[in-house]
Amino acid sequence: MRKRIVGAAAGLAILFTAAGVQAQGMEDVKITASDLGKGIHMLMGRGGNIGLSAGPDGVFMVDDEFAPLTPKIVAAVRQISKQPIRFVLNTHWHFDHTGGNENLGKAGVAIVAHDNVRKLMSAEQFLKAFGRKIPAAPKAALPIVTFSDGVTFHLNGETIKVLHAPNAHTSGDSIVHFVEADVIHMGDTFFNGFYPFIDFQHGGTIEGMVEVADRVIAMATSGTKIIPGHGPLSNKAELKVYRDMLETVGKRMADAVAAGKSLADLQQNSPLADLDATWGKGFLKPPKFLELVYTGIKQ
Repeated sequence: MRKRIVGAAAGLAILFTAAGVQAQGMEDVKITASDLGKGIHMLMGRGGNIGLSAGPDGVFMVDDEFAPLTPKIVAAVRQISKQPIRFVLNTHWHFDHTGGNENLGKAGVAIVAHDNVRKLMSAEQFLKAFGRKIPAAPKAALPIVTFSDGVTFHLNGETIKVLHAPNAHTSGDSIVHFVEADVIHMGDTFFNGFYPFIDFQHGGTIEGMVEVADRVIAMATSGTKIIPGHGPLSNKAELKVYRDMLETVGKRMADAVAAGKSLADLQQNSPLADLDATWGKGFLKPPKFLELVYTGIKQ
């Protein structure tokens, strides 16, 4: 499991490098598939974890990683199903989850997302936290179906409920519930095993991250399989541990800001020091996570 967490963190790091979507090493990436039962699968490569519903009605895909990986992803899907990919649901706008949109859109796949995903993708964005400019997406990459609160698909004998989760990782997050299979894809509202990136600049909040975790915990059973945006396949018990960490981080950091502590003060004496050994070995190292949360709460 540790190797899988490190791999996911490395993929996330590429998201914010200057090389961008044409990141180095894509030729070496392998797409691995896990069968979660009842036609539901999880694909892992480099970027956000992909969910699939595959059956006689076609393939429903959740997220699509980076553009250079599209041929490998399609090949992995073909090992599971010979039916066409009919829909891609983007859980949010970040291009380690939407990078394959243009390729798939040009191939006739219908792209679906929350209203704010299309809005953010339609214009140039700048991630101040990483000094990264992200150009507007081409027309073929934009969602052609959007929704405000949620939408339900009925495919392959599965009820697929897509629910908006405001405001958590971003302003446009969705969680996807494969009801009969008892599988939930949480996108980047859940980073399994390490500190998450919360895009405060584009509507994310730590309170919203806790709220969506509570929502999924209430939906889940002890046997529910939970696909995180990054990290290995998870479950309700692990999500609860992650949720409690986020609540602790939010309270400690809010108290520090309210007490007038500066970022320099907290860097000298971090209120998260006891959490760092468990959660700080992924994409965001403890100093950067501290800075992002502090800045987000201040704004």
